[in-house]
Amino acid sequence: MITTDAAIPDSALARKITEFVRDRETELLFNHSSRVYHFGALSGVHRGLTFDRELLYAGAMFHDLGLMPAHASANERFEVDGAHAARDFLREHGISEEDASTVWTAIALHTTPGVPVHMHPVVALVTAGVEMDVLGLTYKEYSEAERSSVVTAFPRPSDFKEEIIQAFYEGIKHKPDTTFGNVKADVIADKDPHFHRGNFCSVIRGSAWR
Repeated sequence: MITTDAAIPDSALARKITEFVRDRETELLFNHSSRVYHFGALSGVHRGLTFDRELLYAGAMFHDLGLMPAHASANERFEVDGAHAARDFLREHGISEEDASTVWTAIALHTTPGVPVHMHPVVALVTAGVEMDVLGLTYKEYSEAERSSVVTAFPRPSDFKEEIIQAFYEGIKHKPDTTFGNVKADVIADKDPHFHRGNFCSVIRGSAWR
């Protein structure tokens, strides 16, 4: 069951976010992002955190927008592309620079395990939602009623695991070098047998320093 504390905010900003993202993302990514919000918000309730639901909603809904061609740059990480789009949107709608920057950080770091959990609640909870919906790392921390309510509202297809991997690949295959040092390198390696990962130690050894 989705409690009031974890519901999508009933606000003009939230409605504008919904409209903006729905018009620009695939159904797969829109529903995924909506589940990320709910699982992130429920995680915040479970942990007893105080968080701004509008900012969390913005972070969750924009977190994968950088996978869409219209919002994808040629050489930035897709996380950064989504973060830029969210920050621009929030600025245009009168949100403070501090709050817009918090959302930027939440999106930019959502594929960097182990760091967001120690940061601002909005940053921590966007990643918590992603880790639940994509990886199932905290599956047992949610009740069956909670999981069912979220998935009923925003369906998770039976082949979601493969569909989301493919969606990641389609969004980043044109710039594989941007996956260096983050988990999306695994996606390129899974889909492209000719991909050669960057190696941190090789970069050190091959640097211009004598």
